[in-house]
Amino acid sequence: CVSFLDKFHQSLKENDVKFTSADIEKAIVKTCKDAKGKENRFCYYIGATSDAATKIINEVSKPLSYHVPVEKICEKLKKKDGQICELKYDKQLDLTTVDLKKLKVKDLKKILEEWGESCKGCAEKSDFIRKITELMPKYAPAAARARTDL
Repeated sequence: CVSFLDKFHQSLKENDVKFTSADIEKAIVKTCKDAKGKENRFCYYIGATSDAATKIINEVSKPLSYHVPVEKICEKLKKKDGQICELKYDKQLDLTTVDLKKLKVKDLKKILEEWGESCKGCAEKSDFIRKITELMPKYAPAAARARTDL
């Protein structure tokens, strides 16, 4: 919750969005359209996705328009919906140093999923590793350069 709203607050400042409740709501919905994984789940909980059951966007947009600290907003959201604070980010793998051969297939699939890619016809671990190394320059250029230097 805190990290998502913190990033969102920074993007509002950078894009010079007016700090009115309505403008912030529009920006939240726009940001949530591109969100994936845990961030999309957070958007669902606050009602910023099209398939959400409840809408508590105003519980985020109003306090943000008054420049309330992100931590306080998350505390209030916790009282409304406890699931919001239960969202935990998976730890990020450092692709520059990790040995792909030692990872589980599940982790290799997760890397591809984070990139928005899939591996059709991949049956073995080596197929997934080949696909990841093939796509690495596109999605993780720094990691790809570091790997070629090794």
